[in-house]
Amino acid sequence: MVYESQHPLVKHKLAILRDVATEPIQFRALVGELTQFLCYEACADLPLNTIQVETPMGQAAGHELQPKVGFVPILRAGLGMVEPIWAMIPNAVIWHMGMYRNEETLEPVYYYDKFDEHEVNIDIAILLDPMLATGGSAIAGCDRLKAWGVKQIKYIGLIAAPEGIAALQEKHPDVPIYVGSIDSHLNDIGYIVPGLGDAGDRQFGTL
Repeated sequence: MVYESQHPLVKHKLAILRDVATEPIQFRALVGELTQFLCYEACADLPLNTIQVETPMGQAAGHELQPKVGFVPILRAGLGMVEPIWAMIPNAVIWHMGMYRNEETLEPVYYYDKFDEHEVNIDIAILLDPMLATGGSAIAGCDRLKAWGVKQIKYIGLIAAPEGIAALQEKHPDVPIYVGSIDSHLNDIGYIVPGLGDAGDRQFGTL
């Protein structure tokens, strides 16, 4: 399943995010806001437990999330997506994966994770990476999560290329994809067109 947001605010904020004139401080804020919109959609089917809470006026029926959620940002660009949605699910677990792209082969190079195989205490992992370009990093992330024993994974990104979506769906057809926009194509150096450039560089001011 691929979900491309049609929300007017997502479209509005994506246009500002893409703009070459948008400075890093505003860019980071927009990454966070867009991630919250997409997380809202990605979590719409999470099961709930029924609970009772005490209000100032008496008892009320309520609900709480049933699954234990883990957010998994792919370093470094995924870092800007964590804090805004961690505020939405404060008891979520945070794992980190470090990858960079070999600019000659366009393949991901895995260099870091913070994880112990005895610590798989989540029911669903939400993989966070702003750009689904070739799909290499997302595929490698899903491979690693499944090797750790995670049974359910969802992917959240801001912008995707059709090539990246096809690659991720081929390797992991059970992983739903939530993005703000599906763009035209990849260029010959593996960047999304029209895209927004390098999401990591633009967040952290390292152009």
